[in-house]
Amino acid sequence: MTTGFSSGSCRFADYFVICGLDTESGLEPDELSALCQYIEATKFRDGARGKLAGANEGENFEQSPLRRTFKSKVLAHYPDNVEWNPFDQDAVGMLCMPKGLSFRTQVDSREPQFHSFIITREDGSRTYGFALTFFEEVTSKQICSAMQTLYHMHNAEQYDILHTPTSPQGLEDQLPISRLQRFNSYDISRDTLYVSKCICLITPMAFAQACRKVLQQLHQAVTSPQPPPLPLESYIFNILYEVPLPPSGRSLKFSGVYGPVVCQRPSTSELPLFDFAISEMFNLLGVENVLQLFTCALLEMQILLYSQHYQRLMTVAESITALMFPFQWQHVYVPILPASLLHFLDAPVPYLMGLHSNGQDDRTKLELPQEANLCFVDIDNHFIELPEELPQFPNKLEFIQEISEVLMFFGVSPEGNIHSSDSQAKLQNLRSVDMVSDKCNGNLASPLNSFLLRENETIARLQALVKRTGVSLEKLEVREDASCNKDARVQCNEEELKMHQLNIQVREVFANRFTQMFADYEVFVIQPSQDKESWFTNRDQMQNFDKASFLSDQPEPYLPFLSCFLETQMFASFIDSKILCHDDEEKEHTLRVFDARVDKIRMLNVRTPTLRTSMYQKCTNIEEAEKAIEMRVSKIDHTALHPHLLDMKIGQGRYEQGFFPRLQSDVLSTGPTSNKWTKRSAPAQWRRRDRQKQHAEHLYLDNDQREKYIQEARNLGTTIRQPKLSNLSPSVIAQTNWKFVEGLLKECRNKTKRMLVEKMGREAVELGHGEVSITGVEENTLIASLCDLLERIWSHGLQVKQGKSALWSHLLHYQESKEKKNATPGGLGPPGLIHDAERRKSDGGGSAMPPLKVSLIQDMRHIQNISEIKTDVGKARAWVRLSMEKKLLSRHLKQLLSDHELTKKLYKRYAFLRCDDEKEQFLYHLLSFNAVDYFCFTNVFTTIMIPYHVVVVPSKKLGGSMFTANPWVCVSGELAETGVLQVPRNTLEITFECQNLGKLTTVQMGHDNTGLYAKWLVECVVVRNGITGHTYKFPCGRWLGKGVDDGSLERILVGELMTPSTDNDERMCRTPPMQQSPGMMRRFVTISPNSKPKLNTGQIQEGVGEAINGIVKHFHKPEKERGSLTLLLCGEYGLVWALEQVFQHGFKSPRLFKNVFIWDFLEKAQVYFESAEQREVTPDENWQTRVRHFCRFMRAINNTPRNIGKDGKFQMLVCLGARDHLLHHWIALLADCPITAQMYEDTALIKDRSLVNSLIRVLQTLQEFNITLEASLVKGIGI
Repeated sequence: MTTGFSSGSCRFADYFVICGLDTESGLEPDELSALCQYIEATKFRDGARGKLAGANEGENFEQSPLRRTFKSKVLAHYPDNVEWNPFDQDAVGMLCMPKGLSFRTQVDSREPQFHSFIITREDGSRTYGFALTFFEEVTSKQICSAMQTLYHMHNAEQYDILHTPTSPQGLEDQLPISRLQRFNSYDISRDTLYVSKCICLITPMAFAQACRKVLQQLHQAVTSPQPPPLPLESYIFNILYEVPLPPSGRSLKFSGVYGPVVCQRPSTSELPLFDFAISEMFNLLGVENVLQLFTCALLEMQILLYSQHYQRLMTVAESITALMFPFQWQHVYVPILPASLLHFLDAPVPYLMGLHSNGQDDRTKLELPQEANLCFVDIDNHFIELPEELPQFPNKLEFIQEISEVLMFFGVSPEGNIHSSDSQAKLQNLRSVDMVSDKCNGNLASPLNSFLLRENETIARLQALVKRTGVSLEKLEVREDASCNKDARVQCNEEELKMHQLNIQVREVFANRFTQMFADYEVFVIQPSQDKESWFTNRDQMQNFDKASFLSDQPEPYLPFLSCFLETQMFASFIDSKILCHDDEEKEHTLRVFDARVDKIRMLNVRTPTLRTSMYQKCTNIEEAEKAIEMRVSKIDHTALHPHLLDMKIGQGRYEQGFFPRLQSDVLSTGPTSNKWTKRSAPAQWRRRDRQKQHAEHLYLDNDQREKYIQEARNLGTTIRQPKLSNLSPSVIAQTNWKFVEGLLKECRNKTKRMLVEKMGREAVELGHGEVSITGVEENTLIASLCDLLERIWSHGLQVKQGKSALWSHLLHYQESKEKKNATPGGLGPPGLIHDAERRKSDGGGSAMPPLKVSLIQDMRHIQNISEIKTDVGKARAWVRLSMEKKLLSRHLKQLLSDHELTKKLYKRYAFLRCDDEKEQFLYHLLSFNAVDYFCFTNVFTTIMIPYHVVVVPSKKLGGSMFTANPWVCVSGELAETGVLQVPRNTLEITFECQNLGKLTTVQMGHDNTGLYAKWLVECVVVRNGITGHTYKFPCGRWLGKGVDDGSLERILVGELMTPSTDNDERMCRTPPMQQSPGMMRRFVTISPNSKPKLNTGQIQEGVGEAINGIVKHFHKPEKERGSLTLLLCGEYGLVWALEQVFQHGFKSPRLFKNVFIWDFLEKAQVYFESAEQREVTPDENWQTRVRHFCRFMRAINNTPRNIGKDGKFQMLVCLGARDHLLHHWIALLADCPITAQMYEDTALIKDRSLVNSLIRVLQTLQEFNITLEASLVKGIGI
């Protein structure tokens, strides 16, 4: 896909290049790529056998000379330079022959190979290269004898090695000797030596098919017995200077050596130019794998393609990036990574790279620096390895179905078929006439048939599909066969047309997914309020898209994918370019096309802009896209000048058959002096420049500045799109790595900031940062992306890789070294605990339970004990989540990195973890997470076993030493409850293990009322989670026992999380804990437990209002983030407390020492209502139903087998009333009840008509909510 192509160029090709063996300088080993191979081979040897083992490896310096790599040179390029695309000798040399020169003898196969490559410049613009590599006989005597000498030396070495005493004895001796004979394979007297040579076109746009034809015809001209009609110079001159780029929306025909070449370019309203065969990718990988790879690319994972064919690497890379339309890959993009740049796999950034395999090694031999976030695609073996926890692409199954239908229509199997792609490549070769003359092609009939008649199930599917489309399979086959018999020219066009049709259909199907998914994206773009200058300077901090609102409109199954995708660089850049371009004239091509499609969809589906549907809508504009292509191909718009004789001296332009000649540079170095189309286009070009300039002025920036800004906006973290393909001096490598270190630090800063802003929610929004709420999905996404960043940091500059997770492997090394230290007699203290592990001070209930020790190793052990987590990557992620929940992430990592010896042993000097300043800043950024509460471990690992520690704290004043009954507790959390646990009377604490309860909500506690003294005053219960260290306090402050307080033998206590006070050096500003804020009430209520405060009616009303408000807010939050409803009902200042205040106001207390409870009043009211019903003094039907409900609930609560006291019963009544939306009815009933008149003073709130009415109105707001009560609150009630 062409993104930025240099505006200077209007010519089809900028350069023609010849690479190969420079006979002057002779054979130079390609040290870098040889070194890489050598290192690869030695990695797997143990130190002892060292060099000897290596010799048998055959994959290093000691390998056979014919298999070694030698330096290739750019032998010639024409013209010398063009201003708009300066010639980059190093890059072109490396990419034309990425593995250097290779030698063959007459026994090896020497078929010409075509591949393409890409050179990305600093500014992100691209140049394409198309190369044809073929073999020529070596004529230089020196080279042949040099090769012979190398063989003599090599054989002597092999012989020595085989006869050293360390070699294995017995049968195994046979193997190396046969190997020796195999290696001994070049004899100057017997063999003909061939060496690779490459001809290449460097072009501004990727017309792959056209370039392939041009090169194949040039090569054919050299190999065929008859000389070509004109000297080669004429054809090369023609393609360099006389063939223009086709204008957009037009097609162009020009002449190759033996036949016409047609290329066509899409118009500005179509999808951008793409000229590689997408079918090849589906054949190699199959639809399912392609879609997984596509998802990884969209989520900016690291992607490594692996194949022994350069062209496959390029086709897959280009196809995947083309299918992303309208988004563009923003990171390192090197579809063919030259052997000498293998160290670049260390890059701690997202990348898409292609690695050439030599065909012998399997995947296990490949040592990759980091794999935690890697998508590894073994193209030749139809195999893909995915990162863990990859979200699914929305509507994946329907999407696969739609793509498969398109593929099957063209006879491509959706499962993919490795062999078919080979036979296709052969078919394409067959089409070029040079192959027809070749004798070895008699065997091509069978692959062709097998390619058409694939596995039976595919055929069956094809037939079903084909029936629907009305084409018969026979016709399909006939069409193929007929095309083979036509003359070469038409056949190419037909084949090519088919390729274009399939390409456009598949691309339209993909593009349609994004148009459907982001049909309303414009609504959510946040336009900057300030001028562009300051928008650019603060680009990092600004939110450019309202993610929360966008996601809240999406169907639930889309969320895991979309929430990750909205965080990517490619999405940010897409929205940036939207913000920068106001009117259509300014828009980038992709954006303009995309917006036009979105508008069209909106016109078709007239629906409210934000109403989303998860209905799958198929692509509808395939036909018009196809028509446009067919039109262009059937009616050619432009024909270029024909090649013609050049002004050459007599005798020039001759050549020897089978050798590509040195061309006449004098004729090729400059173009024609007059050329109608260069002239014509120049003014048009200037016109275009002027227009751009005018637009830029609207923005108050000149065009270069604007370019620079767009570029900067895109490269938030990294400015490296492609490694410098030039001299790889240590200083260049160091500079690249330094850029990575800076990029990582910047990314860390942005990530932590984004996560804090999200977490702190509203306060931050009011200050003008970011968005309103964060959903559970989104929090998970952000934490997962933090884990990925940590993995990338930990795998930067690793010396030797062990396991898939670099972070976990470092932790294991640390654990091992600490345990060794503790095992030695010198090590003090218990094993496994770090000596400096101070305990955390914590306030309140601190005496009841000493805090957990802070121990990195202990946290690792917790993770190692979780059997559900099977992989290293999973363990590292769990450890990060646990450390974040414990607010120890920064501290743990600091401790891990304080072992400098270990860090030195594991990391190279340039690694991020050895750059001290950056490391310090990084740890400081992570420290800021301590300011918020994460439950990212508890909420994710819901099924694991967790040890809990419970302590019951009796009141100090009335010592519980005489207490004789047996106490019990039952702990409930958001996920589960424990059931009844007996607590030993003498210690009052227990430790038990059970499945994760989630955040704790209530503790039920009581005793069995046995013994002489069964009265017990309990201050509180404290429960601690043994893994996360979260400690919850459940205040009580009441008696349990018959005849004391309200006669209760069990109580339901509601708890809240205690916040540990951190050490001074880590003290950060804290937000209040997760519980709802107490608001106004704290001001009035400063109570010692004995004196009950007297609140006035205003304060009581406010208390009720706040309690109801808390419940309303609870239901307005997304489900995944709601706190504990129990706390809002029964907790401090919850609804039960507020209604207690209502009923206690003006309550007559009869005698001094007798307590009267609200429950007593309610029971009297119940008696009155029941007798009134019998007397049938019934005002109306409504009143009767209310009374019936009230009495039914009262009876049910009084008859419960549980020993809850009067206050507990009142609490139960309020909860049930809230659940069934009856509270406001009951208040109205009680206000009119004569019993109220007897038991309340005249000033009481319940007697004040207007106050009661406002109370009823407030309680009515609960009617719209579906309140579900925790089991512990309503145990034993059958209503």
